[in-house]
Amino acid sequence: MLEGEVLPARVANYRATDLDVLCGAGDVVWRGVRPLGQADGYVALYLADDAAWLAPDPTPAAGELAARVREALQARGASFFAELVTQVRASVDELLEALWDLVWAGEVTNDTLTCLRSRLAGGDRGPRPQLRFGVDGRGRRSGPPGSEGRWSLVTPRPVDETERRAARARQLLARHGVLTREAVAAEDHEGGFAAVYPVLKAMEEAGRVRRGYFVAGLGATQFALPGAEDRLRDVRDIDEDAPFTVLLAATDPANPYGAALPWPDVPEARFERAAGARVVLRDGRLIGFLSRGARSLVTHLPDAEPERGRATAALAEALALLPEVTGQRYVLLEQIDNQPAPAWPQVAALTAAGFRPTHDGLILRRDEPRLGARRR
Repeated sequence: MLEGEVLPARVANYRATDLDVLCGAGDVVWRGVRPLGQADGYVALYLADDAAWLAPDPTPAAGELAARVREALQARGASFFAELVTQVRASVDELLEALWDLVWAGEVTNDTLTCLRSRLAGGDRGPRPQLRFGVDGRGRRSGPPGSEGRWSLVTPRPVDETERRAARARQLLARHGVLTREAVAAEDHEGGFAAVYPVLKAMEEAGRVRRGYFVAGLGATQFALPGAEDRLRDVRDIDEDAPFTVLLAATDPANPYGAALPWPDVPEARFERAAGARVVLRDGRLIGFLSRGARSLVTHLPDAEPERGRATAALAEALALLPEVTGQRYVLLEQIDNQPAPAWPQVAALTAAGFRPTHDGLILRRDEPRLGARRR
């Protein structure tokens, strides 16, 4: 999701090699946060100069093999997988799993994201053929998927704890604009809102942040950097004749629903910030929620015309981007608002955007001509 949706939504013409160059140059570092299933997990990116203040301290991984890998990296420094196999004297599969246990514990990182990409794409955890290590015909050090690059220990630089808490508070303020208890909870911030509140209060007393009731419905405790009111007024006074529609991953930090904002009250709808789910926002308002796999759509459209028709057209236009966003050859939408997709009353908007009815639902192929679809 990071490279498939989050970064391309923010960086025009994003290429994975761009991030690898930054990691290889030492400008950006990545850390594992926690595992998600067998071969996936949450990762965090940091500017190298900021990592000491923003990254959480590693939690030592358990196990005798993890300890041996840790000792080998302490002794040798950054190492390729083949070098670790020789040093640690473990099987390929055991060493690979131990390395990733250390990654998700925040103890080990890599100078490239190639290992993460290939691990996600590897899928099958069955027996591997016997591997010979060395340099392949293209001059690269070979190894199993998920082992690429050079592995190194994360060595946190000692920093003043007060400065660290202040840096994390500034990061939260910069990210959210208006910081609330719910936003901090959605960040899975170490210690939660109780840990950051004393820092925010001290910053308020020093005149570096403001406390107020900036946004209705977000709770009484709200903090913002100076000038937040002006930026909020700019958003409030947005041109209603030129609404902005965006398709986002439900877990994208830019999606406020399920975090700073509660999900809309829609009967029988099950909203969640889950990997693979997506939202469609129009001027910040939720108008559509796609389940994982994009097979089920829940709409939340205005009741009155002509705004309902305009929002429906914007929703269809955003959904027409799904094959491009997902990289799939086609998308099959089976249900809309708990009914078969072809029976949805506003289905004409989707067919105008390129969807075609089938006996299974509405299908949109990647090469299907689409009317007015554009990525925003």
